[in-house]
Amino acid sequence: MCRNIKTLHNFKPPATDDEIRASALQFVRKLSGSTRPSKANQITFDRAVDEVATIARQLLDALVTTAPSRNRDDEAAKARARAVERYRPAPKPPREGSDLMEG
Repeated sequence: MCRNIKTLHNFKPPATDDEIRASALQFVRKLSGSTRPSKANQITFDRAVDEVATIARQLLDALVTTAPSRNRDDEAAKARARAVERYRPAPKPPREGSDLMEG
């Protein structure tokens, strides 16, 4: 799954139309392999984004859950913590001939 597409279900307040459209745009970009379609494909690209956004809104409105709503700030903090861990530099191995190798 594309990392830029965010989970939008079960948040309080619910996902906005702008958030849904942004996810739809990322989805269509991923499928088409293009971030900026040519002029010849612009109408088709835009129509696909509109249709995906419409279906996504219908999906989010129809989903039900018994789980408590998630907080956007808490989820953003968790995502930042995961990113720090993911992009942390790997520890360097000990160099040959260092003090650790003597014994």
